[in-house]
Amino acid sequence: MSTAGTTVPGRALRAPVPRPGFWRAPFSARTWGESIYLMLNLFVGILGFVFVVVFVVLGIGLTPLFLLGLPLIAAVVLACRGWGAMERGRARALLDEDVARPERFRQKTPGAWGWIKSGLADGTGWRAALYLFLMLPWSILTFTAVVTLWSATLATISYPATQPLFRSADQPGAMLWGDGPKQPGDDFYLTGPLWVTATFAVGVLLLFLTPQVIRGIAWVDRVMVRGLLGPAFLSQQVQDLTESRGAAVDTAASDMRRIERDLHDGAQARLVSLAMDLGLAKEKMSDDPESAQRMVVEAHNEVKLALRELRDLARGIHPAVLTDRGLDAALSAVAAKCTVPVAVGVDLPTRPSAPVEQAAYYCVSELLTNVSKHSGATRASVAVHAERDRLVAVVEDDGRGGADPAHGTGLAGLTERVRGVGGTLKVVSPKGGPTRVTVTLPM
Repeated sequence: MSTAGTTVPGRALRAPVPRPGFWRAPFSARTWGESIYLMLNLFVGILGFVFVVVFVVLGIGLTPLFLLGLPLIAAVVLACRGWGAMERGRARALLDEDVARPERFRQKTPGAWGWIKSGLADGTGWRAALYLFLMLPWSILTFTAVVTLWSATLATISYPATQPLFRSADQPGAMLWGDGPKQPGDDFYLTGPLWVTATFAVGVLLLFLTPQVIRGIAWVDRVMVRGLLGPAFLSQQVQDLTESRGAAVDTAASDMRRIERDLHDGAQARLVSLAMDLGLAKEKMSDDPESAQRMVVEAHNEVKLALRELRDLARGIHPAVLTDRGLDAALSAVAAKCTVPVAVGVDLPTRPSAPVEQAAYYCVSELLTNVSKHSGATRASVAVHAERDRLVAVVEDDGRGGADPAHGTGLAGLTERVRGVGGTLKVVSPKGGPTRVTVTLPM
């Protein structure tokens, strides 16, 4: 698996490009991607504004003529859907903003008139049209800001090398203000070592401040893309709830199959063998009491093993220590059984709800089992803490790495369980290690 993290709320999402630090920002691909995006806004804004305004106004004007404008408006709204898809792709490529695709257009009633009515009532298309309408004034601002900032940065930081180009017989350097050499007045020229150095210092300052301003402007674009070109809020909530419900149902069915398999292959098989042994011991009681006594002793040992298996099975469903003493004690008990030393730290201001607590316990238990069986680690750690209204559990080991939720039923099962309670699972596991799995659950 790559070194970048994979956040899994049911499906793997592309890992975001990390935000560069202040000193690296001018030289990062993210800053230049944002700059290119903001400059291209002008092109998109002009074309989109003209397209929406011209054809919508034309459609409104044609509507009184036997409703001829309604099909045109519906076509414009649906075309804006396609434009929105291209803008999401542009944001994904240059802003690293991966916006989910809204639900597809659905014609509610058959026929041409049904298509027109569905197109006119398409909220996704109208939101995309609003996006294109707003892009023109916004793009003028963004284009002007980006070009001005980078031009000023380039001009000032290169002034020590370009000052000779401004010199002439009556002009010693670049003029900051004044009426010019033909009408001398209160003219001020950037000349002399002090002002040349000061100009260069301003250029260096702009070099590091410009990416911060561009980041703030690009944040507005990200908000516009998410709010106007992504799924509607209620639609996204319905989709998330549907996926969570399906994940919860799948997890419950998987747990039932696991319990049935463990009972069938473990305790049930052992009890059947025990019944057969006791039957044979009963038959030999009178003829061969010594053999019967030996078989009874073996059956007694089998009973102990069956009880232990049933106890472990019950603990796997819901351990008593979790109910009685909480997550800290339960995870400490799990860590004590791990084959490598595990440091456990739990810092929660309040006890979470039972489903979330059980999900956190189960996830950490499975992750520590993976550490024991597959990681080749020499030590591991478990840290559970609260971030606002979220429970965050981090399991880290120094093993060989390479864990991938897309290749392996263990992590895939954990993903489904986390989805069932509205959480996310993030795996960072480069080849060669270390592996860090972060489970985030609502408190």
